Amino acid sequence: MNDSISGNSSQKGSSTLVPEKKGPGGLYAEHKKIYVRATDGLFARWRWVFVLLTQVVFYGLPWLMWNDRQAVLLHLVERKFYIFGWVFWPQDVFFLTILLIISAYSLFFFTAIAGRLWCGYGCPQTVYTELFLWIEQKIEGDHVKRAKLDASPMSRRKFALKTAKYVIWGALALWTSFTFVAYFSPLKELLTSVSTFSFGPWETFWILFYGVFTFVFAGSMREQVCRFMCPYARFQSVMFDPDTLVVTYDEARGEPRTVRRKGEDAAGRGDCIDCGICVQVCPTGIDIRDGLQYECIGCAACIDACDQIMDKIGAPRGLVRYSTENALKRGWGKSEILHHVLRLRTLIYSGVLLLIGTAFIWGLATRIPLRVDVIRDRASLGQEIPGGLVENVYLLRVMNMTEKPRVFVFDVDGLREVQVSGEHRVAVGAAQTQEVTLRVHVPLGIGRPGANEIFFDVSAEDDPGVKRREKASFFFPL
Repeated sequence: MNDSISGNSSQKGSSTLVPEKKGPGGLYAEHKKIYVRATDGLFARWRWVFVLLTQVVFYGLPWLMWNDRQAVLLHLVERKFYIFGWVFWPQDVFFLTILLIISAYSLFFFTAIAGRLWCGYGCPQTVYTELFLWIEQKIEGDHVKRAKLDASPMSRRKFALKTAKYVIWGALALWTSFTFVAYFSPLKELLTSVSTFSFGPWETFWILFYGVFTFVFAGSMREQVCRFMCPYARFQSVMFDPDTLVVTYDEARGEPRTVRRKGEDAAGRGDCIDCGICVQVCPTGIDIRDGLQYECIGCAACIDACDQIMDKIGAPRGLVRYSTENALKRGWGKSEILHHVLRLRTLIYSGVLLLIGTAFIWGLATRIPLRVDVIRDRASLGQEIPGGLVENVYLLRVMNMTEKPRVFVFDVDGLREVQVSGEHRVAVGAAQTQEVTLRVHVPLGIGRPGANEIFFDVSAEDDPGVKRREKASFFFPL
């Protein structure tokens, strides 16, 4: 962060905010472009840890191979999801539902504990804004230089800098969108399409669509997405309570604000010197000294900035810090704040998460990689055939949900002397579906006229533990 400290709060706007034109007819609030001032500190370093971690995972997973395929591939054309050693089919929507519920409750749980941690450190909008802003700073300079450059008339230098920035932004946005599409269409096919310029229509659409939105959201709109478009900003308050950790300004310690230098007597004066740097480093342009606002994404950039200013004037750190409403009112320390983390709301959330997470893990562990659909031939409700037998015809759709070919054997019970006529086995390829027609015979007089309950047992020849039992109806002529 720049070593200079401005002692006049009215100057902070001139260096970080540049007004833009109002909307038609003056119906819209005036928007000011924000030039975020760079800062460093504990929370800034943690933000970059999460930026790097999320992007290594995002860009790297499509290149990771497993069983001669992508380790993670949500193959829309085949309607199969490959996730490491698992193959999920549309019939496994239960697991997706549970995963979404876990994600929702996790958001509630962490928001109740420490506010908008997701927004400040893990949200794609925050992550890509950090990346695009870093590129902008490297090319155009710090916040003051960027503001001056935008305010200056077009020149050869300005044109060159803007062009370089937009080209790099565009390349990053397209690489991001290409990677996104690689999760839904095999990477090998996409790379072949790149070399031959032969993308399919939906790949072309999503690469351009996702790339343009990444460019616009992270490069141009930035804080406007968080302030005006993100629904989470609107309903987050219902998940907060007086014991939620949020970024706060200690008004009792900071007021009254006065210009103060290191070593000066602080008697009768607050620790806040009204330098405005907490506003200059805020990615959404708010003043944390005005209290908690829905625009605050909890990135804690203002904490890092204020701590550095406190070091310069010889005051204790923590004028702006993570704290709670109750802690500020009652003067609690860290131990008392942590003690109130475990309260009724968080205990309920954690209990629900534990139950749902256990159910999810249990479901995965006991998942049988075989599905069988039994479809009766409705053209014939049962017909008599020579030998005093009644025949019903069934179509069995067998889904092998593993990545190795298997042979499945059939059996049937539920009625005396019921038997399958013909072949009792079927070979099904890896992660494939095979349909087989079965003719089931029962002697006349065994069952009652009309529908009778029978069961098909289908099991893997190499692993009897992989089996399914499906109910069906056998019809005798009336």
